[in-house]
Amino acid sequence: MGALDDRRFGLELVDGVSVEVGFELDTLPIEEAVKVLLQGLGEDINREGLRKTPARVAKALSEGTRGLVLRGQEKGPIERWNADSNSYRQKAKDIVQGALFPEVGLDDGVGHAGGVGGLVIVRDLDLFSYCEYCLLPFQVKCHVGYVPSGQRVVGLSKLSRVADVFAKRLQDPQRLADEVCSALNHGIKPAGVAVVLQCLHINFPNLELGYLDSNHQEWVKAAVCSGEGLFESTKAAIWSDFLSLLKFRGINVEKTCTRDSTVPCWCPSQSSSASTPCKIEPVHQMVAAVTSILKSLGEDPLRKELLGSADRYVRWLKNFEKAELELMLNGFVCGKMDPLLPNGSKEEMHLELNLAFWSLCEHHLLPFHGVMHIGYFCTKGTNPIARSILESIVHFYGFKLQVQERLTRQVSETVSSLLGGDVIVVVEASHSCMVSRGIEKLGSNTATMALLGRFSFDDAAKNMFLQSIQNTSTS
Repeated sequence: MGALDDRRFGLELVDGVSVEVGFELDTLPIEEAVKVLLQGLGEDINREGLRKTPARVAKALSEGTRGLVLRGQEKGPIERWNADSNSYRQKAKDIVQGALFPEVGLDDGVGHAGGVGGLVIVRDLDLFSYCEYCLLPFQVKCHVGYVPSGQRVVGLSKLSRVADVFAKRLQDPQRLADEVCSALNHGIKPAGVAVVLQCLHINFPNLELGYLDSNHQEWVKAAVCSGEGLFESTKAAIWSDFLSLLKFRGINVEKTCTRDSTVPCWCPSQSSSASTPCKIEPVHQMVAAVTSILKSLGEDPLRKELLGSADRYVRWLKNFEKAELELMLNGFVCGKMDPLLPNGSKEEMHLELNLAFWSLCEHHLLPFHGVMHIGYFCTKGTNPIARSILESIVHFYGFKLQVQERLTRQVSETVSSLLGGDVIVVVEASHSCMVSRGIEKLGSNTATMALLGRFSFDDAAKNMFLQSIQNTSTS
């Protein structure tokens, strides 16, 4: 489901009256708060790449949390969409009421089909939401099923629409599943509703180690489910039918937790590894700025789940603070050819693949991460540059406010200055801003390439390097 422009969308009621839900968010307070955050990172808010960042961030947050609040049919105060309130569920009911269609079931014979007793599943609904513990976006693969009753079925697009409304909030996976399930059950009044979510949360590394652990897992995964009516018990036989239909698409979600399960918080910021003392101290003005953003979005910063969220977000953001960091090269110098080596000495290609990196998009203040592949020529018989040196270079340029194109250029130029000029760099990255903004392209990946020296004109050398990357990714 695509983005809904201008933070509003129409609801078609039973009598055909169109009601506009949503509201024009005043983004100016958010923009001012973002400026405080940028200044807290030591950035110049007037430099070319950052001038429009406050407006971009405000727009992204407005779009990404548009399910938080609503505007009534008449002029009046904005009220929060609370999952426990009847008014919130009524609005979800309004979405589906205008799309309920008569469809009879089997007239004769044994079994169920059509509008009575048959199972309907919509699979692979791509959504995103914002984690209420760390305020970073997470990805959701949503599967919704229901058993029609009353000889009527619902337009399938409405299932996606209801799920999207509840996802566009600061969320927790289990609550999201429960809210979607409850709203559909209330709106459709079926014999049963089931919701299964597969969630991916970016797992940011511990930067205080000074390097990136090669075994670090880039995603934290969680699978949750919720059921009403026939699906209320996870031991009900109909769950087997539901999961079997998911398996047709290679979706295996046997291990899920339910609303009755007691599981630890899935957010990496709340994990045991993240509970160790952090040397990064949040700045009071920055925490206050994040708190004001939460209020501007219609949230209550004092609700239990959000206590400490502003502090955790600022600690994470401070990892990208602009500072005069020292590029540790351990005394490595290899910018010139050894004069003792005879002219015409043979050169050979060396490569280092899958160097992990993490960075922060300076346009939207959202993380992007991936891998770098670096190739270069050096004289046969000389020692190639150590992988740890290249990791240091990648780490140095990665942990800044960046754009992928600049990151690619900076790494290639630095390696070139050390190794004499013949360098190729390929960067592959996943950008959160491609997921949690209007474009909402889950699963997209961006590749950039820099060619210096020989690699810029020697197609055979370039293709040999690119083939090495392909061989690695397919092995």
